[in-house]
Amino acid sequence: MAITRIHGSAQGRCRAVVCNGLVYAVATDLTNAGNITDQTRSALQALDQTLADAGSDKTCLLQATVYLTDMSSKAEMDLVWCEWIGSRENWPQRACVGADLAGSDLIEIVVTAIQS
Repeated sequence: MAITRIHGSAQGRCRAVVCNGLVYAVATDLTNAGNITDQTRSALQALDQTLADAGSDKTCLLQATVYLTDMSSKAEMDLVWCEWIGSRENWPQRACVGADLAGSDLIEIVVTAIQS
């Protein structure tokens, strides 16, 4: 069984791991934007790139967990998410969880997808 690890700039972890046709990926805001709308857009752009690097895309998502530092910002995040994810055929199973995140991060997105 081959495991492919797609490294990023964070020490001790990968942006994605691919094994048996499944992609496990994570994304955060790379721009240090000041609000949830901009951080969500940035994280989703990073996720698009990571999925592409792993041979997948958002239409292949199976599951997503969105971690938010402030659950009262969920509605704002949802607007950006729904614009990004597109039609119902692309919707993964998704959960949102309130969490303490590192630094100035307001959002972190963890997904599982299949390779396309």
